[in-house]
Amino acid sequence: MPDRDASGGNPGGLEWSTEVSHKVQFYDLDPLQIVWHGNYAKYFELARCVLLEQIGYNYAEMRASGYSWPVIDMHVRFLQPAVFGQEILVRAEIVEWEHRLKINYLIRDADTKLRLTKGSTVQVAVSLESRLMCLQSPTVLLERLGVVQP
Repeated sequence: MPDRDASGGNPGGLEWSTEVSHKVQFYDLDPLQIVWHGNYAKYFELARCVLLEQIGYNYAEMRASGYSWPVIDMHVRFLQPAVFGQEILVRAEIVEWEHRLKINYLIRDADTKLRLTKGSTVQVAVSLESRLMCLQSPTVLLERLGVVQP
């Protein structure tokens, strides 16, 4: 993976992103026959897991490296509802990594590309040994991202 600076900047216009496809299931709907708002966290997680796997730092690898990465903040903006049987695309992109791991999400209709939902999650590294939150991302994350360290 190409070198990047550790400032969180994106000098080469490079991205750490992925996009997954998902077909909305009946069990994801609310009484109004649209996706229940709580299920968007699950859709974000689907894409986030693929992205973490892509960079070689999935949840098992996080644990093996001595860290947990709990989600401490999540924002969701609903633009249009998703409905039963709709094929959606969920894009996840790492946008911050120096002190926390921030991932932005965009959910679109697979056919029309209409934006349905956008959001973000913030995760922080917590030492499994001390149970203390780290004030900056551990070296292992930076290595997996190919970030040049000062």
